[in-house]
Amino acid sequence: MTPEIDLANQLCFSIYNANRLFNKFYVEALAPFKLTYAQYLVLMALWEHDDQSLHELGQVLRLSSNTLTPLLRRMEDAGWLQRERPVTDRRQLVIHLTTQGKQQQAAIETAIATCIGHYHLTVDEYEQALALNQKIVTTLSQDLA
Repeated sequence: MTPEIDLANQLCFSIYNANRLFNKFYVEALAPFKLTYAQYLVLMALWEHDDQSLHELGQVLRLSSNTLTPLLRRMEDAGWLQRERPVTDRRQLVIHLTTQGKQQQAAIETAIATCIGHYHLTVDEYEQALALNQKIVTTLSQDLA
């Protein structure tokens, strides 16, 4: 076997391991709030733009409604958000942050920043890694669409 195709030299394996470690990182950072990483992503999307329809939120998060619905239901039960059908169009479902969802934003962001502070990645390295990852995602999305 040539070194180029060794497992340790595979980009997909490296990304898989990074994903696994990011999940572990977010489990640790979000544990005090009893949030999963997917729930944190929902909160981030709503902090950026509250009052989104289920369809809009699914597009932002790149999740289907059948994946998003149980996730949102659990978050509503935990008091993070509210799902509401507008009187003007009962077919729609609009997602709003609750007071808890709004008030915990700073505490959650601080917890994430504190955890990030434990790792040795400069802002420049972070931005370079993000840009390259976004390029990979864009390329794969176009090629696999």
